[in-house]
Amino acid sequence: MTETPENTTHFGFQTVKEEEKAGKVQGVFTSVASKYDIMNDVMSVGIHRVWKDAMMDWLAPRGGQKLLDVAGGTGDISFRFLKRAGHGHATVCDLTESMLVEGRKRAEAESMAESLDWVVGDAMKLPFADNTFDVYTISFGIRNVTRPQEALNEAYRVLKPGGRLMVLEFSQIPNDMLQKMYDLYSFNVIPRMGKVIAGDSESYQYLVESIRNFPDQETFLGMVKNAGFENAKYRNLSMGIACLHSGWKI
Repeated sequence: MTETPENTTHFGFQTVKEEEKAGKVQGVFTSVASKYDIMNDVMSVGIHRVWKDAMMDWLAPRGGQKLLDVAGGTGDISFRFLKRAGHGHATVCDLTESMLVEGRKRAEAESMAESLDWVVGDAMKLPFADNTFDVYTISFGIRNVTRPQEALNEAYRVLKPGGRLMVLEFSQIPNDMLQKMYDLYSFNVIPRMGKVIAGDSESYQYLVESIRNFPDQETFLGMVKNAGFENAKYRNLSMGIACLHSGWKI
């Protein structure tokens, strides 16, 4: 991860003003919303489903819990959470309304609409009261936030005492040769897939670049701790291609 001048941030490999990033990210996800779930399957050869199941295994949802799923998009994590919990409630919060529209369609199709709320909101300034939720999740979304530390601080604020944070995000492979092979796949194949399937190569070029600018596992663990979370830990998935970070508000 490279440094950026004050009041600027990364948008992929571009350096942009902080106030511009949210709009650019919103543009990316508005463009790909209708094909987002299909592209996730194609890009990861379905492995994202295994990663999300691993997230639920570690999270171990319980009946009656209230989940806040930030950058929750089409609700993939929320659906898994509710099915594991048996009964409960999930609020999906996302910056991009078109992603939430796709999620609502899924909720109606799966007869789960009554257990879900869909809220347009910013991870850095959540529209919820302090101490509201039992669980906060963000899956493949925090790298798109302009200031991830502020998002983690907000997660701490809205969780109840005893609440759980769980972050699933792409990370760094601790093997240079494997990382180079993964980079070759990411930069040469994924944007082309985006062009063929979603009619948009630029958005997927950004998504690949954004992964390379995200902090490594230990650095991000320090950010989780800086937000106030205790018993913070992480688990690598698929040799570090993705990583789960967990913490508790105690």
